Amino acid sequence: METSGVARRLSSRFVAGETLAKALDVSRRVNADGLFITLDHLGENVTSLPEAEAFRDEYIQALSEIEEHGIDGNVSLKLTQFGMELDEGACRRNVEAVVRKAAELKSFVRVDMESSSYTDRTLAIVRGLHSEYGSVGAVIQAYLFRSEKDIECLNLQGIRVRLCKGAYLEPPEVAFERTSDVDANFVKLAQRMLEEGTYPAFATHDERMIDAARGYARKKNIEPTRYEFQMLYGIRRDLQRKLIAEGYRVRLYVPYGKAWYPYFMRRLAERPANLWFLARNLFE
Repeated sequence: METSGVARRLSSRFVAGETLAKALDVSRRVNADGLFITLDHLGENVTSLPEAEAFRDEYIQALSEIEEHGIDGNVSLKLTQFGMELDEGACRRNVEAVVRKAAELKSFVRVDMESSSYTDRTLAIVRGLHSEYGSVGAVIQAYLFRSEKDIECLNLQGIRVRLCKGAYLEPPEVAFERTSDVDANFVKLAQRMLEEGTYPAFATHDERMIDAARGYARKKNIEPTRYEFQMLYGIRRDLQRKLIAEGYRVRLYVPYGKAWYPYFMRRLAERPANLWFLARNLFE
């Protein structure tokens, strides 16, 4: 699959390409449609520190290229890309180099959240780097029981938060199992972020969650410029256009890189409509 030209063409719906240059081309087109971007160089759980350093250097280059080409966007990264499982100190230094570059360019780095086993370590690194440089934010997953307390702490520190529902298989001891409970917690946390947070971001394609967030913002007279919605590149383009037309800020998570296959398969697994889209394109 990874060497198949047909598979790569199909994956282009969700992945900007294998190189930074292609990702930047896509980013320019996305900007032209009125959306912001966050670039994600695909890959996680590196097996050596030199591999982690290569990710670090790629992200520093991405920040420089975003600035040079006048692209309205920033970057998102995962700590397992940067060596978290190999050497936590080296991981922090690698991330610090990227955040320092972002601060120099007045840009921003979003540290993605992975499974709950990484939550404490991830937030510790984000808090430490934010206190020194700013220019870095976190992701909180609504399906975890602990998330309200985490958001309370991050809000107090002025750290920007992206709220998502959560995508990892977690034990019932740490996470809500019922979709209705996750949704209810997402709405509850979104309301708290709108009232207390620093430029919150709501990452969802669920129109019920989007309507709940913007409805609460209207009720509290919170201007649409004080928060944003985030979606995945290639998914719910109709909803993206609708929100932009109504004056909301929307940022697309634009992935690129050679590790596209696992990402592509996750996108197909999580939304049956994506499978139908690909089947229709195959027939066409």
